[in-house]
Amino acid sequence: MNGLRAYRLDVPRLLADRGIDQIVAFTVPLTVRFRGIEVREGTLLHGPEGWGEWSPFWDYDPVESAAWLRAGIEGATQRLPAPRRDRVPINVTIPVVDTDRARTMAAESACKTAKVKVADPRSDLREDCQRVAAVREAMPDGAIRVDANAAWDVSTAVRAITELDAAAEGLEYVEQPCASVAELAQVRRKVTVPVAADESVRRAEDPLAVARAGAADLLVIKAQPLAGLSRALEVIDAAGLPVVVSSALDTSVGIGLATHLAAALPALDHACGLGTIRLFHGDVSASPLLPVDGYLVPRRGEVDVEIEEPDADLCPRWAQRLGLTVAALVERS
Repeated sequence: MNGLRAYRLDVPRLLADRGIDQIVAFTVPLTVRFRGIEVREGTLLHGPEGWGEWSPFWDYDPVESAAWLRAGIEGATQRLPAPRRDRVPINVTIPVVDTDRARTMAAESACKTAKVKVADPRSDLREDCQRVAAVREAMPDGAIRVDANAAWDVSTAVRAITELDAAAEGLEYVEQPCASVAELAQVRRKVTVPVAADESVRRAEDPLAVARAGAADLLVIKAQPLAGLSRALEVIDAAGLPVVVSSALDTSVGIGLATHLAAALPALDHACGLGTIRLFHGDVSASPLLPVDGYLVPRRGEVDVEIEEPDADLCPRWAQRLGLTVAALVERS
């Protein structure tokens, strides 16, 4: 069932001058509560190269949202980087669900890697370990990584990582166990499990600080927060660390652009977190970008949904937010 709804917005003059000729706001329910939300909202921008996506979360201010807008403009108006590979390995994302559902999601994914969400307020460490163990049962030969979304302090992280590593019979890595770069560096010195940085890259004024501090073994890269594929490639090159390209809970438009980022990397040693369309009750495309046998083929996501009459709640909110973000974009240009 496709629960997605789509509505047209007016195009601000500044975006029209940059080649944007359509903006579509969307809302789609999620299959499970994820990142504290049950409905995903955002906008899609159309330009001469196709569709881009601008879908910052509601807790992001206009300045932070401006980076996401740059990514949306770039996606719609700029050519994609040349690919180095014709398919991208994908992990299955396991939200905070019970063990039976976690086991089923992992088994049905056909992926060889699973990313398990942990450290959520709705789940304690014992339940997290049980969820990880259930995924291991479903994927006896697969790789398992966990994502704490910066929830722990250093001592809590060390204890939790040790227990989760045992439950997984070996973790591939732990993603963003703590909030600060200094804490990540401390954790990395205290555990044998590799540490990946996500929020310390995409929400940082200086996305390279974590690499300079030796605080991570690899980086999780999301194109929208880093202002698009071009800037993401610059950060990856400067950091000199292995990379996992991941979704910002994008539609097939954002996922499609991210697959091209992953396909353009000189090396890709880890499965990417781009299988999140499975978390949506619907998509903007009639041919959503869903992994097949654990892989995605890089392609642009198309938008082929029925455009409805403007929604009295959604459209004014996104129009106002767009105006504030465009102003922030101009100010920082």
